[in-house]
Amino acid sequence: VRNAMDDASIQHKAFFLEGVAGTGKTFIYGLLLDYARSEGRIALAVASSGIAALLLEGGTTGHSRFKVPINIAADSTCTISKQSDLAQTIRDAAIIIWDEAPMMHRFIFEALDRTLQDIMGVHKPFGGKTIVLGGDFRQTLPIVPRGNQAAITNATLKRSHLWNKLT
Repeated sequence: VRNAMDDASIQHKAFFLEGVAGTGKTFIYGLLLDYARSEGRIALAVASSGIAALLLEGGTTGHSRFKVPINIAADSTCTISKQSDLAQTIRDAAIIIWDEAPMMHRFIFEALDRTLQDIMGVHKPFGGKTIVLGGDFRQTLPIVPRGNQAAITNATLKRSHLWNKLT
C-alpha cells in the first residue's frame, strides 16, 4: 500500500483488508493514515457507521465525506462537483481508507468508483486513487428492505464488478 501511495505507475491501487473482529484492522488503518500524514500528505478516513468512524483519526462516515445519495441505485453517482473544494481534496489525497465496507450496498462503491473516475479524469478503478476497503463479511451485511437472502447476498461488495479489481 505504501508503494501504491508513492508511485503513480503502480497498477494495483485498490485493496481489501479482511479480518474478524479484534485482528488489528483498525491498527493497520491507523498506521497507513499516520504514514501518509507524516509525509505531509492528505489521507481520508471514512467508515460505514459513525461509531467505526470515531476509531479512525479524522474519520467520518462515507456518506458524509463522499456525498453518497441516501436512495442508492445501480447508476447513482456521488453529488460532488468537479470544481468543489471536496473534489480538490480528493484529487490531493494520497489514500482513502473505508472501514466496515461489507456493511454497505455494492451500489455505494460503484457510485464512488464512477465519481472518482470523473473527478480524477482517469478510467481506472476508483479513478486510480489508492484506496483500502476493509471489514468482516461475517458481521452485518447490507440492509435490503424486504429482501430475502439472495437479495442481500447480491447487494454485497463481493457481487460488484469492483471485487475482482481489489487486491
